[in-house]
Amino acid sequence: MTTAQENATETSTHGVTLTDAASTKAKALLDQEGRDDMHLRIAVQPGGCAGLRYQLFFDERSLDGDLFREFNGLQVAVDRMSAPYVQDAVIDFVDTIEKQGFTIDNPNAGGSCACGDSFH
Repeated sequence: MTTAQENATETSTHGVTLTDAASTKAKALLDQEGRDDMHLRIAVQPGGCAGLRYQLFFDERSLDGDLFREFNGLQVAVDRMSAPYVQDAVIDFVDTIEKQGFTIDNPNAGGSCACGDSFH
């Protein structure tokens, strides 16, 4: 028999997807630091020249209302306020001569600034 809290946890997920490359890189960064007590947090905050800015960072906190999904053993958290802005977004990790880092493909972004730091 499952409890109400277990049921809520099972259904409290977000719509962000991490590619295998992104989850592998994030997990490797955590392993390199010897941290198994942290998760990847994706948040949207006001800022940047287009209005909203992504935040992607490791966090040990669990905030009230966080939504979680797991990708290859990596827990990914999105707060409830940010979830609608990143619904169906795909986070990837690119490692080429021209570019190295995490990228976010967000179908909800109506536009972005020239530097790519923010969106609206």
